[in-house]
Amino acid sequence: MDQKRELSSIDLAAIVAELGAYEGAKLDKAYLYDDDLLRLKMRDFDRGRVELIVEVGELKRAHVSDPENVPDAPGRPPNFAMMLRNRLSGADFAGVEQYGFDRILQFHFERGDEDTTIVAELFGQGNVAVLDENREVVDSLDTVRLKSRTVAPGSQYEFPDERINPLEVDYEALAAHMEESDTDLVRTLATQLNFGGLYAEEVCTRAGIEKGKSIDDADEDDYEAIYDAIQRLAEPVRAGEFDPRVYREDDRLVDVTPVPLEEYDDLDAEAFDTFNEAVDFYYANLDLEGEDGGGGAEVGDQRPDFEAEIEKQKRIIEQQEQAIEGFEEQAEAEREKAERLYGHYGLADDILTTVRNALDEGTSWEEIEARFAEGAEQGIEAAEAVQGVDPEEGTVTVRIDGVDVPIDASMGVEKNADRLYTEAKRIEEKKEGALAAIEDTREDLEDVERRKEEWEADSEESDDGEDDEQEDVDWLSEPSIPIRKQEQWYERFRWFRTSDDFLVIGGRNADQNEELVQKYLDGNDLFFHAQAHGGPVTVLKTSDPSEPSRDVDVPDGSKREAAQFAVSYSSVWKDSRFAGDAYMVTPDQVSKTPESGEYLEKGGFAIRGDRDYFRDVEVGVAVGIACEPHTRVLGGPPSAIRPQVETHVEVEPGRYAQNDIAKRIYRAFRERFEDTSFVRKVASADLIQEFLPPGGSRMKEE
Repeated sequence: MDQKRELSSIDLAAIVAELGAYEGAKLDKAYLYDDDLLRLKMRDFDRGRVELIVEVGELKRAHVSDPENVPDAPGRPPNFAMMLRNRLSGADFAGVEQYGFDRILQFHFERGDEDTTIVAELFGQGNVAVLDENREVVDSLDTVRLKSRTVAPGSQYEFPDERINPLEVDYEALAAHMEESDTDLVRTLATQLNFGGLYAEEVCTRAGIEKGKSIDDADEDDYEAIYDAIQRLAEPVRAGEFDPRVYREDDRLVDVTPVPLEEYDDLDAEAFDTFNEAVDFYYANLDLEGEDGGGGAEVGDQRPDFEAEIEKQKRIIEQQEQAIEGFEEQAEAEREKAERLYGHYGLADDILTTVRNALDEGTSWEEIEARFAEGAEQGIEAAEAVQGVDPEEGTVTVRIDGVDVPIDASMGVEKNADRLYTEAKRIEEKKEGALAAIEDTREDLEDVERRKEEWEADSEESDDGEDDEQEDVDWLSEPSIPIRKQEQWYERFRWFRTSDDFLVIGGRNADQNEELVQKYLDGNDLFFHAQAHGGPVTVLKTSDPSEPSRDVDVPDGSKREAAQFAVSYSSVWKDSRFAGDAYMVTPDQVSKTPESGEYLEKGGFAIRGDRDYFRDVEVGVAVGIACEPHTRVLGGPPSAIRPQVETHVEVEPGRYAQNDIAKRIYRAFRERFEDTSFVRKVASADLIQEFLPPGGSRMKEE
């Protein structure tokens, strides 16, 4: 039996019913793991710490978790998590609701300055969208641009078409769906009535009806038995009275349900007090490594399901192609409306003038619509063209040559036409975004197909993998690169390791500058700073903070690299200069106490005694990807970074903002690695941006 990976619509209805008890809890922090697991840490007056988990990747779930089952906090939070913290810190959890019978949950949070809704899409590829009080998308984990709906920052959030709720269907509707079907009973329940496979079989079992019975052979007695079985299944969901079970087969967890299922009478079952507890236990102890193991094969020997991934990518491409086609049709329709307006300028102008004059006289929209209706009965051309009015939008819909054109009564014909042309242009821009997205998906498809071919060609050599592990690997050509991460204490600062392996750390802001000097500057370390204003405190560590300070000789090359680091991340770069001065002192020369009559701003320090200067230090930053011993982005002085990474890009002061140049570098890395999915996971534009200096940059010519 396959192990459950995704919660069903009935499961989510039970989760929602229980989560109502947590309304009023205050949110402390939001965390994001691997771009698909969201953790919301809250405090409840009665229960204390509350951990809400939402996962939308290979596993799809949403539930409250025991703190012991929560993953440790990740390193530096990505932009999505920081955005959530800014919007939700101190907010009240105002409740959760399920959209119809779909696998979509809406988590509502209220705060004095703004309300926020987190929409978790627990179907398909999965997604999380954050909405403001006007239901506009603030940000989303994935951008969706389909013919039927769009989920992208700045757009109005759109739900997919709502599905029928089988728990609320009446007998007449049930019978009608059955009569319209051309298959058997269980498939009709699973697809047309949206029960899914498991619960469709459960309904048939409870009804005492053969699952494979054809609709042609079914009668009214069968329909009534099915309807009664549905009501018995729906009752605990409606009442919120659950009797949860976690099921095992051969000591392996296989499912979790809010009520006992007759389908699972032959399986071992464990009862829980709440469904949230049962779901938490299930996913915390779920071991997917042995699934489909084929008689005890090692995990590393198991063939990945390339076919399923290929089909998935093909489905995505098909959806994206439909979206592009839809954008083209929409844009053309808007342009056609604008051209109709210009082609019948006089007619449109007469209608707009009539509406504006009536409004100026205090006539209501309802009266205006009635007057147009009377005029149409009298055969007045302009009145016959009016199809309706929208008081809320202030528009009149006019039919011109068979095309309905909404025109805004507050503006003239030209501005209305311009508005339609602008809308056509906006839709075409969405099309451009979809074209870029489909190229990424095609790359992913090619990547999977290539990995499938290589797996099949090399399958006989897999046993020798460990012997070859120490050999040099051409990581750029590897079809699949293992991800090996190790978080370090200094990663929240700017940092790099010199060519001689000395750790250099710098502050990102005034608070970190203060922290570096007060907590991490030890007696034998070296302090660097750009001569220019607005640079980071830069500390070259001669020992780890947990170790005794060591008196060591630091090579001139490492000192020069630390000086280059201090200059490159200072205002020298921001001012588009290509060189600057820096100085070096020892820790005992750095003081927070100003000279008499002087003032030190936050993050500033007084330097006493002689300084060692580095004159005309050339600015320079390289950003690269390391594949061993750990997979990560590295950045800093080029001479230090080049030997530590598989590939790199050097940057210099230029015209592109941090975010834009980070995206360019990311695209460059994707072109260099065969395993593009690896680049997405370890070197996103957000991670690359952390290593870029403030101000504009450009990629340095090779």
